[in-house]
Amino acid sequence: MQRIPLGATGRTTTQLGFGGSSIMGVLNRRQSLALLERAYEAGIRHFDTAPMYGYGEAESCLGEFVARHRGEVTVTTKFGIPAAKSAGLARAARAIAGPLTQRFPALKRMRQRSRPAQSAEAKAAPVANPLFTAENARASLEKSLAALRVEHIDIWLLHDVKAIDLAQDSSNDPLLRMLEDAVRAGKVGMFGVGTDREAIPELVARHAGYCGTLQQEWSVLNPPVPKDSRLRIHHRALSRNFQSLAEGLRRERERCRRWSEEAGADLASPEVLARLMLKASCVLNPAGIVLFSSKRPEHIRGNVGVAEDAALEAPARRLYEVVQREGLGGGTS
Repeated sequence: MQRIPLGATGRTTTQLGFGGSSIMGVLNRRQSLALLERAYEAGIRHFDTAPMYGYGEAESCLGEFVARHRGEVTVTTKFGIPAAKSAGLARAARAIAGPLTQRFPALKRMRQRSRPAQSAEAKAAPVANPLFTAENARASLEKSLAALRVEHIDIWLLHDVKAIDLAQDSSNDPLLRMLEDAVRAGKVGMFGVGTDREAIPELVARHAGYCGTLQQEWSVLNPPVPKDSRLRIHHRALSRNFQSLAEGLRRERERCRRWSEEAGADLASPEVLARLMLKASCVLNPAGIVLFSSKRPEHIRGNVGVAEDAALEAPARRLYEVVQREGLGGGTS
């Protein structure tokens, strides 16, 4: 599998990375560790986590895995969204709900739809997140180092950060100084932001010092990736983006036929479309990391196969070009 450099750290890792948002969620610790091992056996060497994942237990689970493969894998974790305070209750709920949602996936979709939506007023009037301070970051870093059983975190990201959360004067910014000190002390290889795609441009414009690494959603529905020296980590090449594109092509059969002819692949096939969308994320972000998440070992092996298959590069590029040129269902975003 293609390897990419992690900035100026001197380390390299695989372009395809495993996103750990499902670790210690529906899966228990034994199942989570087994899944991580399947990803490692398939050739993946980069693993992404966060303090909030898995009811606050994902970092420690990944730490147990990392201890088995010391020096062989790279890790991203984050700061800014703390683990739920009621982790004990969440674990009990997982023990009951996990087997049910695995057996009946519709229950998971119903639970997700039942979550309260953010009000229009809240979206229109953002306020600064008080958690983004040097003191909180320092404490979070030490907790993550301990949970991961390491002395060094390869990539550390400000999680779900917005421009309003950060000091306007970067020359006198304790949080930025703390991050730079963590790099000098060898506790962090490189830092950056992991947030909504829409928040990235303002962060880069107003707080470039934080933005050496950018983690965001990206799929063939999105504009081209800017060419600069930043390390870019992309996720959600598929998920709802795949569903949107697949449904659009099912509705518009003539467009599907024409696009399939141009791409040289049967885009009416969900499997073919998914493979090309994932490959496009790798091709269009050649110097960065592409994350995916899965609870199924066969999907992990399949995605590694896509990343390694050079024959998919040309049709993936052609798919991206036609989507960008024509859009689908109101255009690309």
